[in-house]
Amino acid sequence: MSENSARLNTTVAQLAKVGVTDAARMAMRLSEYPAFESQPAFIEELAIAADPNLALLGLFNLLSSVSHQQLQVLASDAGVRARFLIVAGASTALADFIAKHPTALQMLSDEAEWDRPRGRTELVRALLNGLNAKEQNGRWLTPDDSIEIINQMRVLYRRELLGIAIRDLAGAANFETTAAELSWLADAVIEAATAIAWAGINSGQPKSRLAVIAMGKSGGQELNYISDVDVIFVAAPATEAAEDYLSEATKVAARSMQICEEPAGELPIWQVDPNLRPEGKAGALVRSLEGHLAYYQKWAETWEYQALLKARAAAGDADLGNQYVEAVLPYVWEASNRPNFVADVQSMRQRVISNIPAKDLERQLKLGIGGLRDVEFAVQLLQLVHGRTDVMLRSSNTLQALEALANWGYVGREDASTMANVYKFERTLEHRIQIFQMRRTHLVPESETELRRIGRSIGYRADPAKELERELRKHRQDARRLHEKLFYRPLLNSVARLDASEARLSQDAAGARLQALGFVDPETALRHLGSLTQGVSRRAAIQKTLLPVMLQWMAETPSPDLGLLGFKRVSDALGATPWYLRLLRDESVVAERMAKLLSVSRYFTELLLRNPEGVAILAETGDIQPRTYEEILYEMQSVANRQDSASSAVAAIRTVRHRELIRISAASLLNVGDFEKTAFGLSDLTDATVAASLEAVMKHHFNSSQPSLDIAVIALGRWGGRELNFASDADAMFVYEALAENAASDALVVVSTLQQLLLAPGVDPGLELDLDLRPEGKQGAIARSLDSYQKYYARWSLSWESQALLRARVAGGNTDLGNKLISIIDSIRYPENGIDESALREIRRIKARVESERLPRGADPNLHVKLGPGGISDVEWSAQILQLQRAWRVPGLKTVSTEPTLLAAVEAGLIGVSDKQQLLEAWNLASAIRNANLLITGKASDSVPSNPNDLKLLAFVLHYENGSELADTYRKLTRRSRKIMQEIVYGDSH
Repeated sequence: MSENSARLNTTVAQLAKVGVTDAARMAMRLSEYPAFESQPAFIEELAIAADPNLALLGLFNLLSSVSHQQLQVLASDAGVRARFLIVAGASTALADFIAKHPTALQMLSDEAEWDRPRGRTELVRALLNGLNAKEQNGRWLTPDDSIEIINQMRVLYRRELLGIAIRDLAGAANFETTAAELSWLADAVIEAATAIAWAGINSGQPKSRLAVIAMGKSGGQELNYISDVDVIFVAAPATEAAEDYLSEATKVAARSMQICEEPAGELPIWQVDPNLRPEGKAGALVRSLEGHLAYYQKWAETWEYQALLKARAAAGDADLGNQYVEAVLPYVWEASNRPNFVADVQSMRQRVISNIPAKDLERQLKLGIGGLRDVEFAVQLLQLVHGRTDVMLRSSNTLQALEALANWGYVGREDASTMANVYKFERTLEHRIQIFQMRRTHLVPESETELRRIGRSIGYRADPAKELERELRKHRQDARRLHEKLFYRPLLNSVARLDASEARLSQDAAGARLQALGFVDPETALRHLGSLTQGVSRRAAIQKTLLPVMLQWMAETPSPDLGLLGFKRVSDALGATPWYLRLLRDESVVAERMAKLLSVSRYFTELLLRNPEGVAILAETGDIQPRTYEEILYEMQSVANRQDSASSAVAAIRTVRHRELIRISAASLLNVGDFEKTAFGLSDLTDATVAASLEAVMKHHFNSSQPSLDIAVIALGRWGGRELNFASDADAMFVYEALAENAASDALVVVSTLQQLLLAPGVDPGLELDLDLRPEGKQGAIARSLDSYQKYYARWSLSWESQALLRARVAGGNTDLGNKLISIIDSIRYPENGIDESALREIRRIKARVESERLPRGADPNLHVKLGPGGISDVEWSAQILQLQRAWRVPGLKTVSTEPTLLAAVEAGLIGVSDKQQLLEAWNLASAIRNANLLITGKASDSVPSNPNDLKLLAFVLHYENGSELADTYRKLTRRSRKIMQEIVYGDSH
């Protein structure tokens, strides 16, 4: 083997040892530079680079462009070489910049250049002096506005950026210093861009003074390597006589933005984003101070005040900039008094999360759960809540604000320290991701190679990719946990004796925090918290663990007071029951479901208070779903068979029904949007309850003797149509067939007993069987023989009864007997050749009378979901008219339910697909509102609420952004539905 081959093989081995992957090719290229190849220490130096491959490629790229003198410096100065390898191994963008501008090597060689942080004033002067700018009358001016000077500014910017990166990557500066320097360098760039813009205006004596206000991370002096730089422009006249000063200032502002972004010989710097200004993109780019204040006084939204927390005078006229900041900050500290403060902040956070693609949620470092925005939102919300009365919290910097919150007792020191570590870790990771190619991104890479490079740049060496992912996972979990704990743990410390090292708020501060989080009555809330957590019992200890996270979930609803009260009442009812608190502690899904349900539903809360063991239902995995008819009936029959009387049997059946109502109400509230499942669940539950109870009453009435009759129950109305909601009665008819002489009297006793036992007072909600749709209504017998029904319908049946019978189906008792009655009914409800014109006129007359007479006095017809225009009644009558007219020849219309009727009407060509869709959308929303009204208030209501708080809660439950959106959507859908109903019920085409 030749000496050259041996040397090459040695180099290959050495390169492979330090982590160079394509060692053979790299060794061949390195042999072209003997000054490096001949130094054994050089290859070992590559190990300090985050990615030795990138570092070596960056070096080769640089060596092809440097002068002989610069090459000698690189070859002989180990310090310069090491600093270059550190930069090139982490950032191809900066390595490319050095290769294009080798004079930047001076930044690596001169210790005075790279080894100390630069202050804001120094950075500004370095950039502007490099452009030969002069300071005149409080503003900088460059010689001209040209491509050459713009390129010169960009080179100077990247030189300074290189110095910041070296200190950062080499560990000579911490995150706080790096972020501050990046912010100050942004100030310098904006100052320089504004100076160039002023030079371009060249209008003699300026008419205006212009200040640039840094916002966002730049304003907080915690900027990224590459980010949009948020700004607001404010102007004032240069003299009292100055006219049209805003026009001049706008030209300067617009030009300064272009100078940072427009194409030139050197790469753009970053985008200047002025969209946090009043009215956003639609607003004027530059306003006077008075114009800004007028907007903030009248029109600004909560998020705009929150954004102003970061406002800082960054460039331009310093006096004007400081006046602006001083003038707007009072609005920031009064923001928490706004009526919708909490809802606005929460909805803003939710919108941010909802806009992230699901596939990116775990990789999103900025906006994902447990990411940077969680930390920033937590700190800012605490600042806005308590900074109103405590000036020590008024910092625009996240870490400084967090430290102040800990110093002054608003969060625990340990929690604040952990949250600060989360923030510094995630921001450092964000820096390492962005510095690679100087691209604006917040996504954690998936590639093993990229993760390894980033991990090594942070300092991991054993298994950099896995160590990085493990640490990120841990910090995300800490962020999620502390996001809850920072808000709620100090509240508990205010009312219970917890760890002395944790924050304990004064009563006023605790009340302010609760009020800002949505509690209307903070004093009562604090009493409830005290009652739940006082003492040293095991129960109190578990509550202290549970409540921080449960309060968070309650505060995400519009009525956290209701949730906390409900939780206290349920906890009091279950007392020392060992499984209850253990279940909440060990099954977080149960605690979350319970907190949210108790906060929105008085109906659910009352059900739970009357049967607290129903909490166990919330532990079911997956979505909570109604049980099947067969499952419920079997259980009801089993419990009834163990009883020795009809009353105790029906009571046991009602206990099962009570528990299933808890399940169905929870399912309805947690899985909003599926009205059909709720309706089917309630209908199946009513079927099983009535069937099992009828069976039990028959059994105990006849005891061991031979029954004198067979009996069946026919469901009608919404029950018959399997469209029950929580506010519905169970419309029914009973038919019997005599087996002995006293059948009629026995039928009367059985049905009366069944009605009484199902509605008897008890801990559970009773079930009312409404028999008013039977032949002859309230004057008729409550149970009739099959023969009596046949004679009545043959001779006396009215048109409205034909319509009511459209929903008749067998729901319990003797199925064969029930089906015999259904066959009799079919000829009445599906008349051959359809109903005649006189019957149709009578139905139309009845509908008009119902609308005019039954609508409650004072109710807004347009918001009455049952009888109002386009509501439930309109849709159901439309479907029923189609059945009465056409079911005799369209078999698909022979159904008891509204939706299948409309689907069959589309298939038969009776209505269009669009008409069907619009009718069902209105019907589903109206039905969902009717259901939700009862679930929320515990009382039946058929109107969209007029009370703003009730409407807000209804909108929340139905997943609308606010009450106005819900009401507007309802009006829009029902207007269309009404028009279609009028065509079907009153038109000539059908």
